[in-house]
Amino acid sequence: MTDKIKIFCKNNGEYRYFDTGVSLIEIYQTLGIKLPQPLAGARVNNKIQALTFKCYESKDVEFIDITNLSGMRSYVRSLCFILAKAVSDLFPASKLFIEHSVANGYFCELSGQAATENIAEQLKQRMQEIIAQDLLFETHSEHTGDVVRLFRENDMEDKALLLETSGEVYSRYNRLDEHIDYYYGALLPSTKWVYMFGLDCYGEGLLLRTPDYTNPETLRPIVHQGKMLDVFQELMSYQKAIGMQTVGALNQANKKGIIPDIVKVSEALQERKIVAIADEIACRLNSGVRIVLISGPSSSGKTTFCKRLQIELMANRLHPISVSLDDYYVNRVDTPLDANGEYDYESLYAIDLSTFNADLQRILAGEEVALPTYDFMTGKRVYRGNKIRIGNNSVLVMEGIHALNPLLLPNINQSALYKVYVSALTTIALDNHNWIPTTDNRMIRRIVRDFQFRNYSAKETISRWESVRRGEDKWIFPFQEQADAMFNSAMLYELAALRRLAEPILTAVSPIDVEYAEAYRLLKFLRYFNYIDVDELPNTSLLREFVGGSSFRY
Repeated sequence: MTDKIKIFCKNNGEYRYFDTGVSLIEIYQTLGIKLPQPLAGARVNNKIQALTFKCYESKDVEFIDITNLSGMRSYVRSLCFILAKAVSDLFPASKLFIEHSVANGYFCELSGQAATENIAEQLKQRMQEIIAQDLLFETHSEHTGDVVRLFRENDMEDKALLLETSGEVYSRYNRLDEHIDYYYGALLPSTKWVYMFGLDCYGEGLLLRTPDYTNPETLRPIVHQGKMLDVFQELMSYQKAIGMQTVGALNQANKKGIIPDIVKVSEALQERKIVAIADEIACRLNSGVRIVLISGPSSSGKTTFCKRLQIELMANRLHPISVSLDDYYVNRVDTPLDANGEYDYESLYAIDLSTFNADLQRILAGEEVALPTYDFMTGKRVYRGNKIRIGNNSVLVMEGIHALNPLLLPNINQSALYKVYVSALTTIALDNHNWIPTTDNRMIRRIVRDFQFRNYSAKETISRWESVRRGEDKWIFPFQEQADAMFNSAMLYELAALRRLAEPILTAVSPIDVEYAEAYRLLKFLRYFNYIDVDELPNTSLLREFVGGSSFRY
């Protein structure tokens, strides 16, 4: 038994002995596990590993399919690798840029190559050929200097710079046949594991489509998000102009000591956008606009945006009056329940819609109205003498996750509304093929804020995140394209600034916790960023909402 190791499989609750060096896929096949959807990876001692991972010691193993977010990430990375090889095979003079998630897919561009239906079809056919070849996704580890040299020899400066500035002695790289690349997470065993994809023209680029993780037998449907794509492209064009598209370039700028300038420019770009939105609201006042609605997903920076917008509205000689939708929560005992029997605070019907609309009608009629305050400690609405009355130059500013939902204000004429959607649409990427999901950016913001100001651990925040995401998919994202203006609250330097605060919070998650897999993933991801001192941030920065030190009161 000396050459054997003991594996505990959480899927069936069984212990089994295996030869030392057994791979996860061999364990899966031997145990005869059958997952409901295609296998995509495994948690090994609560860390996500590729199915080619080999075990040399006793382990706990839990296999996951593509309905698991970590499993779907492995599928998407593998699909991107296939696309990258197809581009290299067919258009060797072009570079592939996989830039961000939009329209239920991944937006891609080819340098020096306009996206056409013919090009999309050529790439799709070549990808299908690569899949049919059943090529292995290989992972190699070498001294970082050697890997950097390899990427530079293959004209992949984005990857060379990322690894060169990462501070690691050894680095990994990936190989698919003769094509080399770099992906920072687990891949599938081989190309035949990619069973479904789509590639369509979208905007001025291509949209790479994947299976729907809630229904893996179909592709995610295209949801046209022209406004969101424009917001992404607006900041991307600026970053391209200054050569600051990737984390490696940001780290290099950090070493050169020019981060203070980057911070100032990033803040200035946001301020210009807020001023433009305030100016447009002022112009629409004569057309009957009386209510500004501000919505966005969790940790998008809605609260600080709202405060900064009100300052700019005052600069336009308007009188903004703030009304928080959160103060109209029903009493906690009346909160609707989700499918698990838990209070569903993300639901529109967690808001007392009848009281809210009755108060609003009286406010718009010119009456003085007493506003409630929701006491989160007792879970009840209370009245503390807060009264408002609007004047001729008044604008009601309402912020909340349901602000853009048409069911919130069914009796208000649309001409009286100006809608703003706020989100952290991350545009800086690790390299040309490894974008940074906006959800990761927001989750790291929330982990830092929850720990500092709400006394929640990273474990607690991570455990709630899936429920938050479900609420966003149902109650927020379907209405984002209805906004009159979109505001991108992400700044290209922010994850480098959040790293020092986030790391000790994430490190506190125990390896025995199921949330450890996500905490470990985020820690690995943050290590690509060189530290930036938060003291560089002005006290009006939107990021101060999460790190502290803001001149605004929350």
